[in-house]
Amino acid sequence: MKLYFVRHGETSWNKLHKVQGRADIPLNDYGKYLAKKTAEGLKNKKIDLAYTSPLVRAKETAKIVLGDRKIPLIEEPLIQEMSFGISEGICFKGERKEPGGDEFNKFFIDTVNYKIPEGGESVPELLNRVGRFLQKLYQNEELKDKSILISTHGAALKAMLNCIRGIDSVDQFWGDGVPKNCSVTEVNVENGKPTIVSEGKIYY
Repeated sequence: MKLYFVRHGETSWNKLHKVQGRADIPLNDYGKYLAKKTAEGLKNKKIDLAYTSPLVRAKETAKIVLGDRKIPLIEEPLIQEMSFGISEGICFKGERKEPGGDEFNKFFIDTVNYKIPEGGESVPELLNRVGRFLQKLYQNEELKDKSILISTHGAALKAMLNCIRGIDSVDQFWGDGVPKNCSVTEVNVENGKPTIVSEGKIYY
């Protein structure tokens, strides 16, 4: 099994440093451009089916990357973005930073001391959720020889890569940072064991 993980293209909220989470924000024009460049980069890759987060920015990215391929595109709630509850929509950095922005920014710079907003998800909950998705893939005998695109989000993607690496500690969650928009990570799975082949490749 070969997996191609891609983070969605840019949205207006990405550009404004607004907390996105489950807020259903579409790609902006630049985000569509990034997805098109990624589609060009992957055009010669064999892809048999694709999973996408149900959120529109991930679905749009998947559809652009897949182009004219006539393959199944499956919506999978387990790989949607982490929920940030009542913090969604606030600007957490930059000139437009809003009240609560500094506290939320701990999610990125001091994850251990990040306080889960009301209605939000914890890092362990996220790891458990995406881990269930990965195990479901690995154990599906019908998919063992397939090449699969997985269109998802920054925190959800990082969580999946941590699951692959066996990292479950909150303080090590971000490692080398947030995956870039439309970055592609390739993973091989043999006998249910995943190996990262390349990480964070960009085609723009």
